[in-house]
Amino acid sequence: MFSWLPCCSSTSNEKNAPTERRLRANDREYNAQFKYADNVIKTSKYNIITFIPQNLFEQFQRIANFYFLVLMILQFIPQISSISWYSTAVPLVIVLAFSAIKDGYDDAQRHISDRNVNGRKSYVVRNGSLCEEDWSNVKVGDVIRMMSNQFVAADLLLLSTSEPYGVCFIETMELDGETNLKNRAAIACTQEMGDDLDGITRFDGEIICEPPNNKLDKFNGKLIWNNHEYGVNNDNILLRGCILKNTRWCYGVVVFAGKDTKLMMNSGKTKFKRTSLDRFLNILIVGIVLFLIAMCLICTILCAVWEYQTGRYFTIYLPWDDVVPSPEQRGGRQIALIAFLQFFSYIILLNTVVPISLYVSVEIIRFIHSLWINYDTQMYYENGEKSVPAKAHTTTLNEELGQVQYVFSDKTGTLTRNIMTFNKCTINGISYGDIYDHKGEVIETNDKTKSLDFSWNSASEPTFKFFDKNLVDATKRQVPEIDQFWRLLALCHTVMPERDKGQLVYQAQSPDEHALTSAARNFGYVFRARTPQSITIEVMGNEETHELLAILDFNNDRKRMSVIVKGPDGKIRLYCKGADMMIMQRIHPSTSQIMRTSTNTHLADFANIGLRTLCLGYKDLDPAYFSDWDSRVKKASAAMQDRESAVDALYEEIEKDLILIGATAIEDKLQDGVPEAIARLSEANIKIWVLTGDKTETAINIAYSCRLLTDETKEIVVVDGQTDTEVEVQLKDTRNTFEQILALPSPLGGKPRIEIETIHEESEAISSARSMDRNIVTPDLKSAEMAEHESGGVALVINGDSLAFALGPRLERTFLEVACMCNAVICCRVTPLQKAQVVDLVKRNKKAVTLSIGDGANDVSMIKTAHIGVGISGQEGMQAVLASDYSIGQFKYLERLLLVHGRWSYIRMAKFLRYFFYKNFAFTLTNFWYSFFCGYSAQTVFDAVLIACYNLFFTALPVLAMGSLDQDVDDHYSLRYPKLYLPGQFNLFFNMRIFIYSVLHGMFSSLVIFFIPYGAFYNAAAASGKDLDDYSALAFTTFTALVVVVTGQIAFDTSYWTAISHFVIWGSLVLYFLVCFLLYEWLPVSWIVKTSSSISYGVAFRTMVTPHFWFSILMVSVVLLLPVMLNRFFWLDTHPSFADRLRIRKKMGKKPSAKDDKKTAFKRTAATRRSVRGSLRSGYAFSHSQGFGELILKGKLFKNVENLRGKNNSNAKIHPTSDDLQPMLISSVPDDSQGASSINAMHLPMGTRPQNVPHTLNVNTDDW
Repeated sequence: MFSWLPCCSSTSNEKNAPTERRLRANDREYNAQFKYADNVIKTSKYNIITFIPQNLFEQFQRIANFYFLVLMILQFIPQISSISWYSTAVPLVIVLAFSAIKDGYDDAQRHISDRNVNGRKSYVVRNGSLCEEDWSNVKVGDVIRMMSNQFVAADLLLLSTSEPYGVCFIETMELDGETNLKNRAAIACTQEMGDDLDGITRFDGEIICEPPNNKLDKFNGKLIWNNHEYGVNNDNILLRGCILKNTRWCYGVVVFAGKDTKLMMNSGKTKFKRTSLDRFLNILIVGIVLFLIAMCLICTILCAVWEYQTGRYFTIYLPWDDVVPSPEQRGGRQIALIAFLQFFSYIILLNTVVPISLYVSVEIIRFIHSLWINYDTQMYYENGEKSVPAKAHTTTLNEELGQVQYVFSDKTGTLTRNIMTFNKCTINGISYGDIYDHKGEVIETNDKTKSLDFSWNSASEPTFKFFDKNLVDATKRQVPEIDQFWRLLALCHTVMPERDKGQLVYQAQSPDEHALTSAARNFGYVFRARTPQSITIEVMGNEETHELLAILDFNNDRKRMSVIVKGPDGKIRLYCKGADMMIMQRIHPSTSQIMRTSTNTHLADFANIGLRTLCLGYKDLDPAYFSDWDSRVKKASAAMQDRESAVDALYEEIEKDLILIGATAIEDKLQDGVPEAIARLSEANIKIWVLTGDKTETAINIAYSCRLLTDETKEIVVVDGQTDTEVEVQLKDTRNTFEQILALPSPLGGKPRIEIETIHEESEAISSARSMDRNIVTPDLKSAEMAEHESGGVALVINGDSLAFALGPRLERTFLEVACMCNAVICCRVTPLQKAQVVDLVKRNKKAVTLSIGDGANDVSMIKTAHIGVGISGQEGMQAVLASDYSIGQFKYLERLLLVHGRWSYIRMAKFLRYFFYKNFAFTLTNFWYSFFCGYSAQTVFDAVLIACYNLFFTALPVLAMGSLDQDVDDHYSLRYPKLYLPGQFNLFFNMRIFIYSVLHGMFSSLVIFFIPYGAFYNAAAASGKDLDDYSALAFTTFTALVVVVTGQIAFDTSYWTAISHFVIWGSLVLYFLVCFLLYEWLPVSWIVKTSSSISYGVAFRTMVTPHFWFSILMVSVVLLLPVMLNRFFWLDTHPSFADRLRIRKKMGKKPSAKDDKKTAFKRTAATRRSVRGSLRSGYAFSHSQGFGELILKGKLFKNVENLRGKNNSNAKIHPTSDDLQPMLISSVPDDSQGASSINAMHLPMGTRPQNVPHTLNVNTDDW
């Protein structure tokens, strides 16, 4: 059993990973030698010591930051720098400080979260008493006491509980997303200690177990105590993150703490996320630096030539006497030295081709984009209980929100509310639940629709809603078929009744069970009490006690459960509920075809609107037959071979020839707006994968409800192989099937089998990229790429066991290939680690942006793994929100986050970068052309003060305004037409082609900006005969032309004009001339700056009064701006993009056409689809687990006998009516994968009773 244990106990000195863990309860000194992790949780990245070096290291991963660091060092060398060192140092420090403050603030929030979690209180056993300790002070080996509704502080071995048999109940939503209660059991030898603190203090058991791992459903170990060994498995372990439920208290010894807990090992590490734009900018900057070096080498070579031929005559003017030899001493080596120095001088002079203000501007724009998200009132969620605004926890990923292609979503709490409500039913072929208007049309109901009045029933719940009065009337008349329907729901379950503040409440293992039992209660069939032998219900005010004879427990293969009871009338009856396919196969042949057909029709109708269905049937049993059947079951259960199959055969025997009652339809309420959001995201070519811990049927049902799957889906394949070979065969068969259906090539490569034509509508959406810049030729998408995002007709469903094989090195590519053909992928029964592995698989192999969204701790790992993590502020705690990059109140806001804010952010950033590179190449290369006229002396054509103001004042605010405010279409159109989102997914607005175009545009502009003024002023003279061709006039004219042209260019690039846009664009021109007046015409300022500048007093006025100046400005503007304007008018008139047409339509005040404004229909037809495996579309989804029936009949779910009695005296008694028919459990051998207690099935012989259960129990039914 413990084959994994090593032969030697000591492993502490081994270099390899430990193969076991040893610990001793209540012995910190012994456990300290192993240096196990403490219980401190750390999600933050920095501390006071590591913050500065670690943050700087991360920031200098940006090549631009590293580049400017090197540049700053060069500027400290006076022999090669004509620009002061602080001109680079100050902006660099500002950039680094701005980013560090932002990162520090984000990490401070994580520190606060860690402090809150680590500061939670837990009671630790110390010297016979309970001491309150912070979670962070809990150590491995400590024994702690947990109370009901408390989070479990660490991974514990359960020692004792408040309940008989050492049973306790936990909710594992934080671990696997499931809200179903699961049971755990203490080891029998330790359960005897109970609540005895002295005994627990003396407990010194030694635990030997496996080392820390991320397997949530596996645990192997042993307990050595009092010279005895006891096996320990997952049924005896409480994991950190679970919540103790329906158990007053329990004690446990800490086995794994802190980072070693299974929850934390599934959470993943906090990763430094960089956008694809950041990575692309790094590549561009490398290219720009190489281009800069090339320019500098050209100037260096030309400088050497010039120095050799002409430079000897100008040496006297250079302040390099200590470095440069005199003309008499010059030779090849000396000229090479001069050229070498000039190389670095040009590096410094031309460094503005990669301006440091780029990253300052990028951070500012991203910060503003984050503010738009934070203050968007349309993403503000308020439901009366809480108010949750959208929040950007990072400012570095905004534009990546506009490029998402894959969304990985949790189900429970993200897509659904996990609130089950009884919605509809069909009884005896009649459907109930719909209400109709005077025209006979169905009225759609919602949360605001007024419910029927159930005040006639004193046991009704105020929150229960139902709208069809016909069912209420028929129930009150106690129509026989309806009476049997409600009796079945009141009797056939494993629900436990309790009292809370005097009110009857149900503790159900699953939300489905609770919804059905609650529905029966509100219609007057109230489940009041149960014992191991009986069930008490109240039927329209009359109490009835039914003797519980057997429970045929639910499991995944049977897909049904049954109870056998003996009613007050002495009849033995079997009630059964389960999947429609299972019940319909077991209906008595005498059932009318009309009844079958109408029930099947209603089931299909319920399934088509996303309701979870269960079919109901019953049969009366002959006592003699039951006695014989019972003896055969006991014999089969005792068999040593083929026990399970033998028992299953007997189940099949008794669960047949049922009388069909009808079916229930439960609504698993979706979060508001989920179907609409998924439909629009799908239209935007965003593929949605659901990764959930729920079972397959539940996940598929929800996928239909939220429109992830529709009846138009051509094929739905379920992969459920249990071996590597089975999964491989299923995946390859599925791939072949999908390729035949879609006629597509493999998404990961290969020639297409059938040529795919480009779909006009998609091409039209893609062509909207031209709306951003009409000079850009938008690249066509390859037919295979177009086919991939049109392959929305198939879906893949895979369970966790099969996924484990599919994610292996041998099959992962095949799995990804198949999955990427689908418009929907559903992964069921997956662990948190598997969620992260699926995300990582797509992230590594597809050039696509991934986004993960969830609301629980079990989603943290995939949130951290994806390019973008979104947390939902739900009911499962704040772990997902704290680990996320963005948080929202509900899933529906993801639509606006991506289609509006993401799209705008991407478009704005793309336009900003195109313009920024353009204006800086135009600025920098003007100095390069001037080098040919200044002896390659690394002098600038512009005044130093104007150089400093260029990126800081004259061009900064316009480009910031465009990058922060611009929009091609408003938010309304962005949501209405999701295909506008496509260009961002293929990065059509900023890529290498567009960058090269911007560079060439800037180079051409610099030529025009320099040579037109140069030609205009060449040998020019004023009217007075004075020469005008001086350096100052040329510098002033050239710089003015530059500012005018780049300002005009940004005016053309602006699509959305606001008052701020007008102010900063035209205000920048005014500011420029104002600065020139102060510098050149106002003597005090001119004199002050003259010492550090080449200012010539009066040059502005003297130049502006000449026609040469205005001719230069006019010609430069015409040559550079007129072609841009004409080109854009041409494209707008002849080939308007989709976005162009929308803007024109809005300006003309036209309403959207019916074609453009078609609304998505969210109701499905009644058609059913057949998967590859041949299963029909069904609404069956029952989140029940195996094993609870056994616990009921053993009495392990009962707190104690006294708890079954009311607080007040009552004469009501429950008496089993026959001593020869006793309760027994009939169930198949438990499946370890179910996570339920693996206690062997119990079969009681006739005339015997479970131990410790009294024959007669006095029950105060009034209290129930």
